[in-house]
Amino acid sequence: MGINTFPAVGGTVAPRDLTLQQTITSGTSVTIPAGINAVWTVLVGGGGSGGSSGGGGSGVGGGGGGGVTMGWVYVKTSNYCIIGAGGIVTYTTTGSQGGTTVFGGLAAGGGGGGNTTITTLLGGAGGGGGSSTGKPSGVGFFGTPSTATGSGYMGAGGTGYPSQVGDPGGNGIAGGGGGGTQAAAAGGAGGIGVFTGGGGGGGSQTGTTAGAGGAGGFAGGSAAGSSSYAAAGGGGGVLAVGANGVGGITGVGGAGGSGGGGGGAGGQYSGAGGAGCILLYY
Repeated sequence: MGINTFPAVGGTVAPRDLTLQQTITSGTSVTIPAGINAVWTVLVGGGGSGGSSGGGGSGVGGGGGGGVTMGWVYVKTSNYCIIGAGGIVTYTTTGSQGGTTVFGGLAAGGGGGGNTTITTLLGGAGGGGGSSTGKPSGVGFFGTPSTATGSGYMGAGGTGYPSQVGDPGGNGIAGGGGGGTQAAAAGGAGGIGVFTGGGGGGGSQTGTTAGAGGAGGFAGGSAAGSSSYAAAGGGGGVLAVGANGVGGITGVGGAGGSGGGGGGAGGQYSGAGGAGCILLYY
């Protein structure tokens, strides 16, 4: 996806002929050159982290991609911002939700953690279920409704199963986390997002393969390992690819790509979600 001009090739959203001038990934202040009164802003929340088998036998779901909000923001020379953190690495079956990104009165919620329901007012794509129903996406800043299952504006997490292949995460602006499995089967792939991809779902002790991370602005990571806690790939972010999973009993799910990618489910430790970002066009 081309992010250096807005909209990308084939896009249908006004305004046109703006150039990406700043990419904000850290800090609490944004400086705008004098004479610029308004900027077209794309906000990306932090990606959720995946769940982890933690040495146990449960299937685990991947984290959802960070939510996305865009619009005009009136600016001054110095402007306050918050960059949503990615969901943290866990040693439990539940992942961690990503943080909310804020700038100029706009906000983008974080993706849901694997096996975890989004609890904040705003949210990104849903996390995958371990061996249970996938989690719904969050509500968008402009009132975009939550997606209960499958694909939508922001995808829901894929359902995990005790005895069969996990479902892939739903597709959308942000991709949902893949569902896990407790069987000798594969975890579901992370959902594909226009901006942020979901992390793949993982297997248990007997799971043969984990799910690949879903593509976002960049590609998702690959799963690793053929048995004994195969680890899922992280979802691609708007700024970087998702990391590959590291298989084995001490394996780690792939981290989500920078710019809101969802973290992959892991055998021993989950993959962290990618931190959010702010893209400024003027």
